Amino acid sequence: MHKLRSLSVATLAEVLSRLLTRLKSTGGRPAAPLGSRILTNHDDIFKHNMWDHVQWTEEDKENARQKAEENSSVQIPLKEQGKFDTEACQYWDKFYEMHQDKFFKDRKWLFLEFPELLPSDAKSQATNRCPGDQQAEYPLPSGSDRETRQHSCHTHHHRNTDSSHRQESCQGAALEKNEAAIQTSFPGQHASFRILEVGCGVGNSVFPIVNSIKETGAFLYCCDFSLRAIQLVKDHPDYDDSVCHAFVHDICEEMASFPFPPQSLDVIMAVFVLSSIHPERMQGVVNRLSTYLKHGGTFLFRDYGRYDFSQLRFKKGRCLSENFYTRGDGTCVYFFTKEEVHDLFSKAGLEEIQNLEDRRLQVNRGKKVVMQRVWMQSKYRKS
Repeated sequence: MHKLRSLSVATLAEVLSRLLTRLKSTGGRPAAPLGSRILTNHDDIFKHNMWDHVQWTEEDKENARQKAEENSSVQIPLKEQGKFDTEACQYWDKFYEMHQDKFFKDRKWLFLEFPELLPSDAKSQATNRCPGDQQAEYPLPSGSDRETRQHSCHTHHHRNTDSSHRQESCQGAALEKNEAAIQTSFPGQHASFRILEVGCGVGNSVFPIVNSIKETGAFLYCCDFSLRAIQLVKDHPDYDDSVCHAFVHDICEEMASFPFPPQSLDVIMAVFVLSSIHPERMQGVVNRLSTYLKHGGTFLFRDYGRYDFSQLRFKKGRCLSENFYTRGDGTCVYFFTKEEVHDLFSKAGLEEIQNLEDRRLQVNRGKKVVMQRVWMQSKYRKS
């Protein structure tokens, strides 16, 4: 079990001061992801499922670094890595065939963390809803830590980042082809506010959004490269094609077209999606997605942070490359730093609004186990 440490008096005072400021500015509810559940007495550790504002000591950081170094010391041979690209869709289809829509919990935290998902006239209603206990927001990990996993594809194709002019030219040609292919009429064409969720899985973000945007003039697009996942979304009783369009799409495919024109989206959301893409492919994916944002549109991102509990629990022989692993079921995961996230979005021409490292203690009260969780949460705007 992790050796727990209290926040220092100075750190606690600083955190409380920031919380008070934000409480005043948000009408009494702390703005996520700061939260307000702070562990000050270790005797209380098992009273709740989650504690906010965890401060890591230098010893904590060094121990985590050593564990990651150890579990990545034996990497999967390059000749065996190809199947995790070529068979990625098969791995995820098998996953959804086995679990259907029973594995993930709906993301009730969405509107507290990302109020940008809603048009202004719907924000106050959604963000004032009680989020409940944090266990409902961030489910406890089990097995392969799949509760927070969503996905996209990853491939070994890699563009030379130094050839930026050629890349922009190719992307421009692809966009022109895509724009020409889209007819005058397209799903959501009359919407005043358009959202895209990539890697939507079985709809754990889709349906909280759909049920909140009805009669607001907003429209949601959601895609996944698993046909089985998209079918589960469409079969859901809350699926409503008057406010939502679900479709199969491979965001790693450079020439794949979307059912809407460039510069038509107000919001793009990728939650636990980019981490499943090969690190060499991430920049191209973000670059292409960003071309569909309107000027002033926002890219919302949440994913795994470096040295999260789920990274440190990997055994030797599961590492593909630095901080990039494959799980026992064939799906993959990367663990980000703040600097990497910033570079990823700024190189796509987006301006930073928020880039946070969200450190928490997640508690399994039944098993008396404490886990140090690290998530990245970011918001970037297209100027």
